[in-house]
Amino acid sequence: MLSAFGRAFRTPDLRRKLLFTLGIITIFRLGAFIPSPGVNYQNVQQCLHNGQTAGGLYQLVNLFSGGALLQVSIFALGIMPYITASIIVQLLRVVIPRFQELYDEGASGQSKLTQYTRYLTIALGLLNATTLVSLARSGQLLPGCQLPIIPDSSIITTILIIITLTAGTGLIMWMGELVTEKGVGNGMSLLIFTSIAAQFPTSLGAIWTAQGPGTFFIVLAVGLLTVALVVFVEQSQRRIPVQYAKRMIGRRTVGGTSTYIPIKVNMAGVIPVIFASSMLYIPGLIAQFNQPRNGEPMQPWVEWINNNLTRGDHPPYMVVYFLLIVFFTYFYVAITFNPEEVSDNMKKYGGFIPGIRAGRPTADYLQYVLSRITLPGALYLGFVALIPLVALVLINANQNFPFGGTSILIMVGVGLETVKQIDAQLQQRHYEGLLR
Repeated sequence: MLSAFGRAFRTPDLRRKLLFTLGIITIFRLGAFIPSPGVNYQNVQQCLHNGQTAGGLYQLVNLFSGGALLQVSIFALGIMPYITASIIVQLLRVVIPRFQELYDEGASGQSKLTQYTRYLTIALGLLNATTLVSLARSGQLLPGCQLPIIPDSSIITTILIIITLTAGTGLIMWMGELVTEKGVGNGMSLLIFTSIAAQFPTSLGAIWTAQGPGTFFIVLAVGLLTVALVVFVEQSQRRIPVQYAKRMIGRRTVGGTSTYIPIKVNMAGVIPVIFASSMLYIPGLIAQFNQPRNGEPMQPWVEWINNNLTRGDHPPYMVVYFLLIVFFTYFYVAITFNPEEVSDNMKKYGGFIPGIRAGRPTADYLQYVLSRITLPGALYLGFVALIPLVALVLINANQNFPFGGTSILIMVGVGLETVKQIDAQLQQRHYEGLLR
């Protein structure tokens, strides 16, 4: 393995790509510690040192920003606006026929969809920046913090911070696209990977300090088992054999090859976990706007939400979270994988599944396989997402538990994909890769 890494850095083209990627990642991490203009950085650090943290959706956004959100740095919004914009544009393909037509046009149409995603990213960045500044000024970003995060409440300062945060989002999006074009791997995914990995030392150190070495090593053991499970499932797939009939084109015979359609156990990736986390934040937000005023009694439904759907250590929260993940897994897979489209493409090029007639029977068979292989994938996502919540109940380490949920799914998935790309480029040059 070490010799393979040595070959990677001895190859000039690949070394240039790796160093470029590492340089962009370094700039990205430096930006997470540069405070926005008008923000009192000392007060923010003192509040974070005293243990004030955000929860719910803010904790998820803070995870994707590498801790920059709670510090209100120039990269506070992180890559989250781009992720949201990409998901929205992808879902709109089902609703707006024009978007689906652009997607079917190939590279030219998909470049237009990418441009729409960029515009939507800036718009969402502007909206998120305005919300973040409002939360920071009102004290709701870090509940319990009595120190002012933004001492100057003038309009000029507020507008300057919003513009800075939005520009930071645009810069992150540009750097991610640069890595995709000139570096190694998917740039956006690598930036998310970097943000999550940057918090691992802090989280593990906090567990060592608060819980002791015994709990620390238990967490490491659970983490290694979780990583092994995630790697095993992420690499698992159902291969449906496809046979292409021989055809005569002029004097040449084409076709007659055998291949397969790989259907992964977890085709939805981490998207269902993000959707479920966002949806579970909505009841708490609604309850927050319906709190009693002027001594009025609290409404029963508001009290139930506050007691059961705002913290992860309650059984109703875990059950609803698990069911939402299962639902969104099926929902997202149904949107992203169209058996009829795959069947039509196979029929167009003379392909068929042995024992299954082309056309509608092939689409029904693919739907049959997809619906059954999605079930273990959905249960697996729900199980991994519940690991931090179970850790909160057993060892009171939810805020610092790094192995589980969104973080481990993204890290393992991005790590596997990046290693495969480096391996493919090494094999093109040396006939040996990282993975032998």
